[in-house]
Amino acid sequence: MSNDNFIMIQFFEWFLPADGKHWERLVKETPLLKELGVSGVWLPPCYKAMSGEDVGYAVYDFYDLGEFNQKGSVRTKYGTRAELEQAITVLHQAGLQVYADVVVNHKAGADETERFKVVKVDPDNRTRIISKPYEIEGWTKFVFPGRKGKYSKFQYYFNHFTATDFDQATGEKGIYRILGEGKTFNEQVDLEFGNYDYLMFADLDYEHPDVIESTVEWGKWFAQTLKLDGFRLDAIKHINAGFIEHFVREVRSHIKRDFFAVGEYWTADADVLRSYLEDVEHQLTLFDVTLHFNFHDASLKNNEYDLRQIFAGTLVESNPWNTVTFVDNHDSQRGQSLQSWVEDWFKPLAYAFILLRRDGYPCLFYGDYYGTGKPDSLPGHRAVLDVLLRARRELSYGDQIDTFDHANVVAWQRLGDEDHPGSGLAVVVSNGDDGDKLLNFGPERAGSVWHDLTGQREEIVTLDESGIGTFFVTGRSLSVWAADNS
Repeated sequence: MSNDNFIMIQFFEWFLPADGKHWERLVKETPLLKELGVSGVWLPPCYKAMSGEDVGYAVYDFYDLGEFNQKGSVRTKYGTRAELEQAITVLHQAGLQVYADVVVNHKAGADETERFKVVKVDPDNRTRIISKPYEIEGWTKFVFPGRKGKYSKFQYYFNHFTATDFDQATGEKGIYRILGEGKTFNEQVDLEFGNYDYLMFADLDYEHPDVIESTVEWGKWFAQTLKLDGFRLDAIKHINAGFIEHFVREVRSHIKRDFFAVGEYWTADADVLRSYLEDVEHQLTLFDVTLHFNFHDASLKNNEYDLRQIFAGTLVESNPWNTVTFVDNHDSQRGQSLQSWVEDWFKPLAYAFILLRRDGYPCLFYGDYYGTGKPDSLPGHRAVLDVLLRARRELSYGDQIDTFDHANVVAWQRLGDEDHPGSGLAVVVSNGDDGDKLLNFGPERAGSVWHDLTGQREEIVTLDESGIGTFFVTGRSLSVWAADNS
């Protein structure tokens, strides 16, 4: 995708107001997104959650897109189905793709309880059983009375799940593995805590043929009904990898057109990510969580971090065509369970590393552009991001030359190409003191005059007869240098 400098945006953050007006906001912002160069919009989970306040990851009914009076409202946190469909229509009319968040690991907010046998397992080692078999009363019966069987008559009962976390009879919390013939945690999941099949709520059993079939059928319905262009797959480290491969393949086959898929596998170990891509036969791309943690680490260590290592061990370094790069997201926000927020001073630098380089499909986070709501209440970085997004859209083309020769000041060049007249740029980044780089653009650029788009540096750089010039950067900042004819 990098040939056309596509970018996607995660058009939500954790603390959006639960006012049912987010699809309206998306419609209003679509012209700006188009202007910024956005190619794909990642929507929040757009089906009914266990409450109208929920972000959407406590999913209740896959088929209720804000159409039925369930869980206290017709709308979801973001609006009604009609408003959602209108937003997607507007995005498509603007030439933008639409990616929906797919949360198929678990279900929440069951309609009724059931009694069934379980064993309790150690939360720190889910392969270790810490009780004898006994009966609990769990929230596992989903019959969707408000929908009354429209779109699908499938209902969920305890045998459709591997585990749950609450015994209504005693009020006790824990991880209760549900017993039954051939029933156990799946092996094709992350090995953290011994086996990380169970994450939260009532965990769907992707060894159960009815669960597999019903989820695949929903995925086809969902993609076709909303005319989606792709999926963002949530929490895939907790889901049978074989099912994920099957799910994506079946939806693509049904849609019969290009269909993008990116998975969220939350680990800093890029070797695990690379192995997972092989397990699913490269049917999807992955978020480069390793790079995110490098950014987080760099933002905390200040000038003690060696910028030459910013891409060391990352997924984009080894798999540039199967990688979505990002700086932060809704999970890494302050106060969230996966909190690993990139500190504000480093955030523009991090975005330069994903927006102005050749590899990866970068994702802009709503909270970084527009700011985050209460209780986080952090301002966005719109001014500098507008500069970087313009530079990506207009200038960041052609061959890339890296000058990563100093621990605290690094640079790279994009040489431009014939398809984008006037393109080409130089980026200099510092996490320490003021610095500079001697960069060579070749004799064809001799005499060209360059300025810093960020406004951090007032110098004018004129390349000599060989096309060489000294490009500057202010400490703990970045400069994006462009030729005056750009």
